Amino acid sequence: MDLGQNINGWLRLTDLGPAGTELTITHGEWLDGDGDVTVANLEPDLPFLPHRLPAGQVDAVVSAGVPGEVFEPRRTTHGFRYARVEGHPGPLTVDDVRGVVVHTDLRRTGWFTCSDPRLQALHDAAVWSFRDNACDIPTDCPHRERHGWTGDWQLFVPTAAFLYDVAGFSTKWLRDVAADQWPDGTVANVSPSPRHEGREGPIALLKGSAGWGDACVIVPWEIHRAHGDTDVLAENWPTMVRWLERAETMAREQRHPTRTGEPAPHERYLWDTGFHWGEWLEPGEGPGPMDAFVAADKGDVATAFLAHSAGLMARIAGIIGEDPTRWTALADGARDSWQREYVRGGRLVVDTQATHVRALAFDLVPADLRAAVADRLVELVREAGGHLGTGFLATPDLLPVLADAGHLGTAYEVLLADGEPGWMAMVDAGSTTVWERWDGVRPDGTPHESLNHYSKGAVVSFLHRYTAGISLLEPAYRRFRVAPRPGGGLTSASAAHECPYGRVESAWSLADGRFELTVVVPAGTSAEVVLPDGTTATAGPGTHTYACTHALEDVPR
Repeated sequence: MDLGQNINGWLRLTDLGPAGTELTITHGEWLDGDGDVTVANLEPDLPFLPHRLPAGQVDAVVSAGVPGEVFEPRRTTHGFRYARVEGHPGPLTVDDVRGVVVHTDLRRTGWFTCSDPRLQALHDAAVWSFRDNACDIPTDCPHRERHGWTGDWQLFVPTAAFLYDVAGFSTKWLRDVAADQWPDGTVANVSPSPRHEGREGPIALLKGSAGWGDACVIVPWEIHRAHGDTDVLAENWPTMVRWLERAETMAREQRHPTRTGEPAPHERYLWDTGFHWGEWLEPGEGPGPMDAFVAADKGDVATAFLAHSAGLMARIAGIIGEDPTRWTALADGARDSWQREYVRGGRLVVDTQATHVRALAFDLVPADLRAAVADRLVELVREAGGHLGTGFLATPDLLPVLADAGHLGTAYEVLLADGEPGWMAMVDAGSTTVWERWDGVRPDGTPHESLNHYSKGAVVSFLHRYTAGISLLEPAYRRFRVAPRPGGGLTSASAAHECPYGRVESAWSLADGRFELTVVVPAGTSAEVVLPDGTTATAGPGTHTYACTHALEDVPR
């Protein structure tokens, strides 16, 4: 069976055959070279496992032969588009089978449409990937792991908060994060955390990673921004404090073993010890030998997140009535340490796309170097043939920092790039969800690991905030901006978001050199409207229309 859509859920079968018929149903995301269902990509094969594990996703049922009987499991879900049914004595028809989609009952709050079918397909795939992974907790995938990975949710939650009301969903999950936090402040990789992944488990040393543990700061902050909720900040403040105290202590008291000589004063803020996933799954990069990966110095990533989260902590402190002084000092110290370690002669020491993206997104470089760092990022994109080179952590910020630095055309070029690595490779392969790896389906058609991860789908936030142009200026969209940034050959785009005050809308079209925009502002809010030619206006509640001249850009290829 081909459902036509990769889902989380189960198969409902209404023809089970005569009594005693033994049926086996195998669920998979892709087909092998013979056109049969494959689950090989879902079989866990990790260094700490004694052997490759079976993928599961198999249901076995024996028909009772009762008229009207229906089979559908109620104690599990599967991630699948295709299902193979074995053992049935007769032909099955489309009337005998239904795919049942299962997810937490979240209210839809965000929509996007545009004139490019491939971009529309990408947005739809990102929405489906989140929907498939919103099953009581924000899971990484609906089959192989089903874990509430902290890093995945912290990078996707701004996107999710536009598309769905995830306030209660996130608050509940944050309580799991707090319950799983160790006494020393370590935040688990996944929450809820299974017992075998706890302090006494075989992979305890892989906990406390920068970018993952920082979810305890970033997720409450993003929920506050989307909804104006200060309670979520106050409730999670103790968890945040313990996490940042741990990072601060490690930076001050520990030193990476490759460092020699007397520590420089700035090293008290250099977080270069402990385990970190780093810029996980960069194109063409693998972790390599596990021992070496665990021991590697990832201070550039960890110190960047220390500065970023401490800066957020200072802002949060001011909102909930705590003293921000300590956190401001920590953010300043970590930023200074990052600059002293990773900036040389006006260039970044770690010469990757991800490092340049993070330096700009987290405001790690001095103002007079921002343009040069952005220019080098563009050069790295050019060297990659117009393709991205980021992994998990930096991908959501790649296109925004390019656009903000005056390289909007490059941002669209990366977004629309054909082939791997990139989002269009997923769309062109016929995928209806977002892949875990950039090479999720190899050129020979072989699937590789999960084909249903929402994390890389965070790019659709660029479509909301830049293509359609909706971005908040104050929590809960009390004030927001509508500043569409047309590009990539698009002739129209629209987005809508149900904020706490009502419906925000932006819809534009471009034809014959004329740009036309319609903006809807809900009661109790105001909008700053910026047209592509730089014209600005302030809009109160109601529906407003604007126009200016604007040239249609060629689609970058």
